[in-house]
Amino acid sequence: MRKSYFAAVIYTVLGLLAGVYFRELTKAQEFVGDTQLSVLHTHLLVLGTLVFLLVLLFERVAGLSRSRWFGWFFWTYNAGMLITVGGMAVNGTMTVLGEPTGAALAGISGLGHTLLTIGLVSLFTAIHRTLPAPQHPQRR
Repeated sequence: MRKSYFAAVIYTVLGLLAGVYFRELTKAQEFVGDTQLSVLHTHLLVLGTLVFLLVLLFERVAGLSRSRWFGWFFWTYNAGMLITVGGMAVNGTMTVLGEPTGAALAGISGLGHTLLTIGLVSLFTAIHRTLPAPQHPQRR
């Protein structure tokens, strides 16, 4: 439970810092246009903070961390998040600075998204395993 709490706190701090970084870098470079930095803040707050706050609720209600799938979710999802938002940060910074990005960066971001998907599947499996069995009415 504490791991999920600290993950939510860390993603909140990173999300807020990403917003400041976007604002200050684009202002310093006098950049006007689209960049992945503009959505980095939101990605960190929603996919990081909000997801782990919801995980805390599931933990409180159903003991989510008792499932063996929870560990898979926690580590895979966090690795996917860090790779994905890291790729977004690099891509967005290069865009603001007017530098080209290569196909390798897209491949790394794809790996991050794959890990996020595996993490989400593990989360849903863990939630499913902790739900109580349905009560069927007896047939006459």
